[in-house]
Amino acid sequence: MKAMILAAGRGKRMRPLTDHTPKPLLRAAGKSLIEHQIERLRAAGIVDLVINHAHLGEQIEQALGGGNRHGVRIAYSAEGHGKALETGGGIHKALPLLGPEPFVVTNGDVWCDFDYRRLRLPPGDLATLVLIDNPPHNPGGDFALEDGRVRREGREMLTFSGIGLYHPELFAGCEPGAFPLAPLLRSAMQRNRVGGIHHDGHWLDIGTPERLQALERMLQREQV
Repeated sequence: MKAMILAAGRGKRMRPLTDHTPKPLLRAAGKSLIEHQIERLRAAGIVDLVINHAHLGEQIEQALGGGNRHGVRIAYSAEGHGKALETGGGIHKALPLLGPEPFVVTNGDVWCDFDYRRLRLPPGDLATLVLIDNPPHNPGGDFALEDGRVRREGREMLTFSGIGLYHPELFAGCEPGAFPLAPLLRSAMQRNRVGGIHHDGHWLDIGTPERLQALERMLQREQV
């Protein structure tokens, strides 16, 4: 199984930290955010990775190279410095690198202790999403999880973690260019082709300097 790490975001809320450093290379507990992701993927036996990038993306390639130092193999999907392709467009552009089999996608600016070995894609499904309890910045949640199926709405809403397992067929009919992922997922949900997992462990969206500091404090406590 291959995995894609999304690393093309501009990181505007992180400025000025991201004026000269791409957000996935910001560091916590001595490692960049994207290195934390790579280590967790490798621990799950996923060693073939694709990383997309845009803003200051050459720094990501310089820092990680081909992945040998981390025990993985990395291919890059460069999106340039023009208009961002968004999540859907970025994944679609990388499909030739990801191949015909289901693949994992995770965000390069998220820290999570989810075990990727839990991900499965039952026959007929187009996606399996990892959902978490709603954080303070997203109190209304994104989707509902009922009997292992993800719904657009439900009694108890959860937040999409940014971690998912996708079949390439999810992107069938899409044209190159910028587009979001959520409409594709909602369409698949309507056809009952999206499963889900509720992760109740640690998850942090490192979207602000304050959250980066919170991650640093948490990881330091765990090292004591």
